Amino acid sequence: MSIQLARLSEPAVRAFVAAVNAHDRTAFRAVLTPDATMSDDGTERDLDEWTEREIFSSHGHLDIDKEKAGGRSLIARYSNDTWGEMRTRWDFVVEDGKVTRFETGQA
Repeated sequence: MSIQLARLSEPAVRAFVAAVNAHDRTAFRAVLTPDATMSDDGTERDLDEWTEREIFSSHGHLDIDKEKAGGRSLIARYSNDTWGEMRTRWDFVVEDGKVTRFETGQA
């Protein structure tokens, strides 16, 4: 069973998931620091290119199954129009209420 968005512990991660699921680019950028970075399956990626391709243009959606590390680490079912659904992990670094880095990959 999925964890409801409102029950996610970390406010910045909650805002990140909400923006992804709403396909809201403006809200997504607002939760990130200007110099935020990310990796996918251990490979550094260009954040803007990756999120456009993997989230926004392909209708990405996160259903959270588990959280740990105070809500900064998630296990989720991630789906998009390109890859379908897969079990993924999402780890976040949050400073001053903003995501400075996230790492994702298959779980």
